[in-house]
Amino acid sequence: MKVKYIGAVSDPLELIRGRIYECLGREKDRYRVIDETGEDYLYPVEEFEEIETTQ
Repeated sequence: MKVKYIGAVSDPLELIRGRIYECLGREKDRYRVIDETGEDYLYPVEEFEEIETTQ
């Protein structure tokens, strides 16, 4: 699935506001997102807007 980062903090070493990221899945109230480091980390779902889902 693809998600757009809409969080308040924009850090070029983690997440950039307005950029679309690959999301590997949801774990409770967090998305596992591949960030600017190329690694996947858990981030709060309220900081993202879902763009595309995979069926």
